[in-house]
Amino acid sequence: MDMIENLTLKTESKILLLVVDGVGGLPINGKTELETAFTPNLDALAKQSITGVTEPVSKGITPGSGPAHLSLFGYDPIKYQIGRGVLEALGAGVNLTSNDLSLRGNFATIDKNNLLIDRRAGRISTDENIRLCKILQSNISQIEDIKIELTSGKEHRFVLVLRGDGEVSPYGLSDLVTETDPQKIGIPPNPCEPLEPKANMTAKIINLHQQIQYYCAE
Repeated sequence: MDMIENLTLKTESKILLLVVDGVGGLPINGKTELETAFTPNLDALAKQSITGVTEPVSKGITPGSGPAHLSLFGYDPIKYQIGRGVLEALGAGVNLTSNDLSLRGNFATIDKNNLLIDRRAGRISTDENIRLCKILQSNISQIEDIKIELTSGKEHRFVLVLRGDGEVSPYGLSDLVTETDPQKIGIPPNPCEPLEPKANMTAKIINLHQQIQYYCAE
């Protein structure tokens, strides 16, 4: 970082960083999806820009969006391991403290047999997201001494913040829990499991929220 700071020079010019996320692919009939697509606006922008390909972490490693975005802005994603929940919360304007645990979630669609139909609930509108978050918040705002705060995001995304008190809470909070998204449709969501005793309350709250979301869908 010291070398980068020494090389920087403040100017009046502006930089627009456009990250074309998710367009990578393998050649089909000799061309990738991006090469095949009709993209006159991107082509015109590319002619006036400096383009390139980056490796956010290292060769052969596919990072999540959290580490990848930190890397884009010059932070070492190995040194600064900030979870997706924190990034989502800060992006939504949520103020976090050292006693908070923030999780990023998706609304999803299930059938009457509790099987996933759509892992993103058809990318519902943000207005519908706000409505659902209000219902969830009114149904559960606190479990024992852990306060629950829900903040809607764009479309299907939302932020779940668990607010504890590190000094007096007998439970504490831990992010060492398993994910509930099975990454597939046609099967039920995974139950959240604690990976350490301190994470028991975190898993309990996540599973309870999952049950209340099913109630909202009904």
